[in-house]
Amino acid sequence: MPASALAVAASGALRVASLNLCTDEYLLLLAGPGQIVSVSHLAQDPNESVLWRSARQVPANSGSLESVLQFRPSVVLTMGGAGRDTATIARRLGIRLLDLPFPASIADVERQATEVAALLGQPARVRPFRSRIASLRRAVVPARDAAFLSGGGLSLSPGSLGAEWMRLAGFRQRSFPSGRLSLETLATAPPKWLIRSDYRRGQFDRGQAWLRHSLVRRLRSRTILTDGRRWTCGGLPMIEEIERLGRLRS
Repeated sequence: MPASALAVAASGALRVASLNLCTDEYLLLLAGPGQIVSVSHLAQDPNESVLWRSARQVPANSGSLESVLQFRPSVVLTMGGAGRDTATIARRLGIRLLDLPFPASIADVERQATEVAALLGQPARVRPFRSRIASLRRAVVPARDAAFLSGGGLSLSPGSLGAEWMRLAGFRQRSFPSGRLSLETLATAPPKWLIRSDYRRGQFDRGQAWLRHSLVRRLRSRTILTDGRRWTCGGLPMIEEIERLGRLRS
C-alpha cells in the first residue's frame, strides 16, 4: 500500500465507498467504525445480500463513481473492471480506486480480504475468517456426489469457486454439459445430493418453475436448501453457509 494510504488509514480519516455487491461484502465485514461512506444499492436489498441490515446503516449508491462523489471518499472499491475512464477520473480527483478481479478460488478470496483489510488499516479483522477457512480445510472428509442447483437447472463447473466451497462442506460437484443439470439426468442418474439455491424463491418465473418439476420434488429427501445470496460472490459470507452445509452432510 502507498505510504499516503497508510497514513490516512492510521489517522482514522479513511472514507471508503464500494460500487459492487462483492466488494460491499468485504467492506461491510472488514471496515472499522466510521470508515464506510457508501455501499451499492444491491447490498441494501434483502433479496441480494445477507448483510443488508448492516448495509442500510450507510448511504447507497448506484454502482458508478459519480454516485459516490458526494460522500467524498478517499478510497473506492469495485470488482470486475471499473473501466479506464473511471480510473482516470478517480486519479484526477485524488481518490484511490481498488478494482479487484473476480475471485477464481478460495485462496483468491483470502488474498482479497487480506488486501482490503490492510487497506482499511484493519489487518486483525480478517484473521477470524482465515482461521475458519483453515478449520474447514482441516476437517475435509471424503466428498459425496452432489450438484448445485439453481433456477433453470443451472449448476456449477467442478473447477469453479462455488464447487471448491462445496468440497469444504464434503460435497463433490458433478460435471454437466453446458453447466446445466437436465431433467433427463435427474430421471436416469440423479446425484446423491442436491444443493438447491433458494435465491429469490419468492419470485415465480420460468427459472423457478423448473424447480417445481416432479423429478425435483421426488429427490426432496436428498435436497439441501442453501442461501443463494451467498453464492453470488462466493466471498466471506460463504464461510458460515459451508459450515452449516457440512453439519447437514454428517
